[in-house]
Amino acid sequence: MRRMLGELLIPLGIAYGAVLVLVFLFQSHLVFFPGTGREAVLTPQSYGMRFEPLQIRTADDETLDAWWVPAEDARGVVLFFHGNAGNISHRLDYLQMFHRLRYSTLIVDYRGYGRSTGTPSEAGTYRDAEAAWDYLRHARLAQPRDVVIAGESLGGAVATWLAAEMSLIPDPSIPHPRPSPERRGEARDSLLPPGEGHGMGEGPRAVVLFSTFTSVTDLGAQVYWFLPVRLLSRIGYENRENLKRIRAPVFIAHSRDDDIVPYAHGKRLFDAAGEPKAFLEMRGGHNDGFIFTRTEWGAQLAAFLDRLEQR
Repeated sequence: MRRMLGELLIPLGIAYGAVLVLVFLFQSHLVFFPGTGREAVLTPQSYGMRFEPLQIRTADDETLDAWWVPAEDARGVVLFFHGNAGNISHRLDYLQMFHRLRYSTLIVDYRGYGRSTGTPSEAGTYRDAEAAWDYLRHARLAQPRDVVIAGESLGGAVATWLAAEMSLIPDPSIPHPRPSPERRGEARDSLLPPGEGHGMGEGPRAVVLFSTFTSVTDLGAQVYWFLPVRLLSRIGYENRENLKRIRAPVFIAHSRDDDIVPYAHGKRLFDAAGEPKAFLEMRGGHNDGFIFTRTEWGAQLAAFLDRLEQR
């Protein structure tokens, strides 16, 4: 009996070990899906919006496909980061919602997505976010206080990272090297706490998150409960930790029926965020419970942004 059990367990153990190796080596394929809908299906013009197609260069010489969608008499600018599949042409409803709120929008495809060059990675998406921010600051002369950084799903993780970094960037008048995305954690330890003389810069007007997870590791541990995800994971996207560092108002929208990113993730993110903050409970699955599908949901976001203008 023991021999039979051993003959059964040994191949199972080998197979399990092989799965662990494959997950460790190819985990990026479980997070990024750039091949899903690579071609642009529509443009903002299809929705009656003027737009300018852009190519934004990153610090490591990748080229990002992007759209600038101006609004008449704009009240501000939205920098929008999409989820882990599709491309910018699949987010026209978000662009239309922000356009109706009189916000101009810059939306970018990460490296490897759509017509952007390169291969997606966590550090790569951070470089892409920095390039988009730098474009707004220098090409559009946008001030941080006028920019709303927004993201859906994985894009929310890119948004929180960027907002946290912008909250910690020193004042240009005080010399301070800007670390690379790979060295952010090490560099953070050397920074003084907020308000203690390190010349922190101005954060964005607000951070807006749609259907976002606390971290890739947290979500992966729930989905792949049979694997030691926390030991294997090389991709973090630590949203909850980022929110603790953000010096800006935060709006979080999450569906109670989300079938990919559980509702509890949204609530934990809300608990981690500082004041002022707002939470919108939506309904519908991850890929159909969008804020723009109900007028009253969009109205709550509009009211939140209105209050910020009056501060």
